[in-house]
Amino acid sequence: MEDYKIERLNKNVLVFTITREHVLNAVNDNVMEGLKEACDLIKKDREYALFVITGEGEKAFCSGGDLREFHTLHTAKQSFQMLQKMTHILYDLATLPVPVVGLLNGSAVGGGMEIAAACDIRYANEKGKYGFIQASLAITTGWGGGTLLLEKFPPHIALEWLAKGEKRTAFDWQNDRFFNNLFSEDPFAFFEKECHSMINNQSEVLRSYKQLLLQKFNLPTLLERMLTESQNCSVLWESEAHHEAVHLFLDKNRKTK
Repeated sequence: MEDYKIERLNKNVLVFTITREHVLNAVNDNVMEGLKEACDLIKKDREYALFVITGEGEKAFCSGGDLREFHTLHTAKQSFQMLQKMTHILYDLATLPVPVVGLLNGSAVGGGMEIAAACDIRYANEKGKYGFIQASLAITTGWGGGTLLLEKFPPHIALEWLAKGEKRTAFDWQNDRFFNNLFSEDPFAFFEKECHSMINNQSEVLRSYKQLLLQKFNLPTLLERMLTESQNCSVLWESEAHHEAVHLFLDKNRKTK
């Protein structure tokens, strides 16, 4: 079964879709490889003006890392290998030469929100629930999403989002300006209406604006800070508190099936 799709929409939009609806579009190693492949395509082809990331179905954009696949990672060293791989991918995503649109077709939690944080523009299904819930699993953000939040949003607001670790409604997140807009219709019908003018602009125009955005970031140290965040997460990953939280999560999911 394919875990992702990479498609060209019109002539200048690349779309990456996580196709793991059966596990709420959780990220596994294949999805990581697919994201890396898509980022490489954007870098090589200057015709692309926009990159869109979405998920399959209506329930979830992305539920974070697939704990069923990653639960065998017990030590800090083992977990850091996975965490740093995705951190490099999110760094690539955040620093792509074109605007990146997160089209959140459904709920997003944990690493799913870290992917959203790496996007430049975020549109979300108004029915979804969203949150950086890592704290409830006795870990921190581990893919560099916390660093990206603090880079893009007022630090006191970003810290509150991370420290509370709560799921909230789409309207709450839009009020906090995390989402640019909300939708209740088909995600791509909304995207094509909302981004009509962007889709029809020359790719070099959008690439130039993205460069202005990247100049605002502290790029020389961004990857280093994201990897430090991942390293800190890996230490917490091997704690008994985290392993107990993961077991409780997996048991709860098994009982609800």
